[in-house]
Amino acid sequence: MASGIVECPQCGTRNRVPSSTASGKPRCAQCRQWLPWIVDAGDADYTAVVEQASVPVLVDLWAPWCGPCRTVSPALEQLATERAGRLKLVKVNVDNAPQISHRFEVQAVPTLLITQRGKVLARRAGAAPVAALRAWVDGTLSD
Repeated sequence: MASGIVECPQCGTRNRVPSSTASGKPRCAQCRQWLPWIVDAGDADYTAVVEQASVPVLVDLWAPWCGPCRTVSPALEQLATERAGRLKLVKVNVDNAPQISHRFEVQAVPTLLITQRGKVLARRAGAAPVAALRAWVDGTLSD
């Protein structure tokens, strides 16, 4: 199981965060606050990272050559930080994950999905400001 390092927004402690876990959510080892759960996934680990997640997942299907993808990335990371413990952000580079790109029929990047237990609840293409993305995420997850 791969993992990443996330700095706690509350106390600044650096924490190792797993890419996947079917139960639980990452917490800071020092102050016990929920941590932003931001990880990468590809063809090989998408099921474990996204479909078996214990919280809803915001999937960012992006490409490194895409300007709007780079523009929207900080907004998505802000949402993941604001909703720590309630939302997981998973970034999928479509150039490195052709099976996922094909599965979701990605025609434009960025394409954003909100999923829960493997089911796609909402989908949108293109970059948007953080306020619009926040409203979209909250509206989808409040249903």
